[in-house]
Amino acid sequence: MKYLSIILLFIFTGCVETPKHVTPVQNFQLDRYLGTWYEIARLDHSFEKGLEKITATYSLREDGGVKVINRGFDIKDNTWSEAEGKAYFVQNPDTGFLKVSFFGPFYGSYIVMDTDYETYTMISGPDHSYFWILSRTPALDEAIKSRLITKAKEAGFDTDKLIYPDQSMHNVR
Repeated sequence: MKYLSIILLFIFTGCVETPKHVTPVQNFQLDRYLGTWYEIARLDHSFEKGLEKITATYSLREDGGVKVINRGFDIKDNTWSEAEGKAYFVQNPDTGFLKVSFFGPFYGSYIVMDTDYETYTMISGPDHSYFWILSRTPALDEAIKSRLITKAKEAGFDTDKLIYPDQSMHNVR
């Protein structure tokens, strides 16, 4: 019975951890982070497979959490795909460590590793298989992108496997 309780606890809380060598941003400013970000690079996952022109839009929820809208264009089906989630701070609002859920009670880590709020943000999930670089615009300065990729590699992410989605499809609606 004890083991069943532990398993159920894990299932219903999800994986809300920080990977080794990943540190959340301190003095995090949610009000500056809100808005739309364009995906510049990511590690591959089935829930984004085949998508281009990917964005993540963050806004405040009435319950104090963060509403998350992830959107991307499916090239194969010629359709937009959208998922709505919710996020809450794990420690405190001054630490860029949130838990995010797109599937009911199941949460995963959303760790802001680096951001300047105006240009870029770098995000980790609960382990080194989840990683994103986002930008406020569809393109990111190469020097900034290179610096972030180097930082990710130093933190243990396999940057050789990064995927760079096409953000140039501005006329697709």
